[in-house]
Amino acid sequence: MSVTLDEAQIARILQGIKIPPQPQILVDLQMEQIMPDPDLGRIAELISQDVGLSGTILKFVNSPLFGLSNKITSIQQAVSLLGLKSVINIVNGIAIKGEMTDETIVALTRFWDTATDIANIALNVARKVGYHSPDEAYTLGLFHNCGIPLMMSRYPDYSDVMEASYAEPEKDAILDVENRHYKTNHAVIGYYTAKSWNLPGHICKVIADHHRAEPYLDPGSAARPDERTLMSLLKLAEHICGNFHILGGQTEDYEWAQVGHLALDYLGLTDVDVDDLRIAFTEMGISVCNYR
Repeated sequence: MSVTLDEAQIARILQGIKIPPQPQILVDLQMEQIMPDPDLGRIAELISQDVGLSGTILKFVNSPLFGLSNKITSIQQAVSLLGLKSVINIVNGIAIKGEMTDETIVALTRFWDTATDIANIALNVARKVGYHSPDEAYTLGLFHNCGIPLMMSRYPDYSDVMEASYAEPEKDAILDVENRHYKTNHAVIGYYTAKSWNLPGHICKVIADHHRAEPYLDPGSAARPDERTLMSLLKLAEHICGNFHILGGQTEDYEWAQVGHLALDYLGLTDVDVDDLRIAFTEMGISVCNYR
């Protein structure tokens, strides 16, 4: 049964939401909501393609207002629980807050381009390897870099520093370079953002550590099996999508060189499987990287 939220409740929960939604997604949602019979499934599909919108919807449905015993990670389920009226009110509230300059849109394009592709890759590989909750893999893929737009909004030179961090082959280089410049990094910011959205604790933990994957993937790791699987799925999805190239401007994935074999071993996959996945995702219309 859906719950209709009033304006005061929406305004209170929207406080602190800073990741702007993709303009085209907002346009598509507004077009859908003015249809004579809006399609809630289509609305959920559009929302699931955007980090900021998805995070906000999950924050609402996982709030104490609903009193759910288990955290929800499925956007489809969250939208169904909220109901059409509340979802439209939330989206409209974000649209009002989310006006962006052309410069901001350009700066965020690389982030938006990778988020949904990585989420879709993680979802499909999770299904292939039989992971019990593919929705969690999608959620992690969508949100793992949610700290990036917040860093961009705070630090004008962040894009340059991010590229420099991906160019370093040393272990933990991405976070170390950011920490030297800013005394923080996008993984830490992403962790606290995910917590504020009431995402499940094990997903928040993997977001915090997603550039320090080796302790999760070592054969003797003490990490929980779901954390190890989600980390493996994420690193594989990042590699296939080409985060190192799209966000980092590099032609070599130094992170994958360090942990890729561990991720594949844990998932029971091989390099041949990765090549097959690239072909399959290309045929599905998901962007994959030609660099290895």
